[in-house]
Amino acid sequence: MTGIIVDSCCDISKEFAEKNKIGIVPFKIYIDGVEYVDNDKLDKNNFLEKMKASKNPIRTSCPSPFEFKEKILEMEEDELIIITISKQLSGTYNAAKVGMEEAQKENPNKKIHILDSLSAAAGEVSLLYSFLQWKDKFDFETLVEKLEERVKELKTFFILERFDNLVKNGRMKKVTGILAGALNIRPIMQGVKGEIEVFQINRGFKKSLINLAKSFGNISHDFQDKILFITESNDVKKAELFKEKVKELYNFKDIIILEAKGLSTTYADDGGIVIAF
Repeated sequence: MTGIIVDSCCDISKEFAEKNKIGIVPFKIYIDGVEYVDNDKLDKNNFLEKMKASKNPIRTSCPSPFEFKEKILEMEEDELIIITISKQLSGTYNAAKVGMEEAQKENPNKKIHILDSLSAAAGEVSLLYSFLQWKDKFDFETLVEKLEERVKELKTFFILERFDNLVKNGRMKKVTGILAGALNIRPIMQGVKGEIEVFQINRGFKKSLINLAKSFGNISHDFQDKILFITESNDVKKAELFKEKVKELYNFKDIIILEAKGLSTTYADDGGIVIAF
């Protein structure tokens, strides 16, 4: 049997992880010098308050090679898949690779494949669900091939309500952030080969939601076997609105709303959503 390890940008609950025997290696987030570990003990309300109140950059730290090594050796399965956030966004993939090599020195019987999701948040969950669907149907090598193909097919989009963290972290100029907020500009962003690009620019979050839903018809024509995942950051009503609009237009097999964990909240900021299928 093949086991699975994910980083904490994969937005699943503690209960879901325990039920499916999923190993999780957490990110760490720093706000004004205070460390927040992205696990089930994180007080999200307090975290959001501190994040919004801070005038300083919000720093994140990926799991260390040692943490990956320890989690690998802790897992009972000799075959393991590790799903990480896009290596274009974080050093997590490289940390997992070093951790894997160190773990295999102690246990050479461990067969491990590290899967660069080229995505984050809802995108990682989408890959996790594919793993859970296939893990008992295929041998390890076939499972790896199918997951790598799934990565190539995966579509990831996100819409931000606030630009504070982008400005504080230097990824958006302050004047641009102020103008975007004042003009109610809410761009739709997309993941392209693991990096973030602008997909469409709209005025108003609701308009971006509706236009993104409509655009799915130009991206794919077969939805009946697909599951749509929506990570929401402190605003489930937006996710529910998007879900209802998508249900009006397409016949997805299922639409699952996820609550953003710490790292996804840092990326999406307060009120943002991440969408993947």
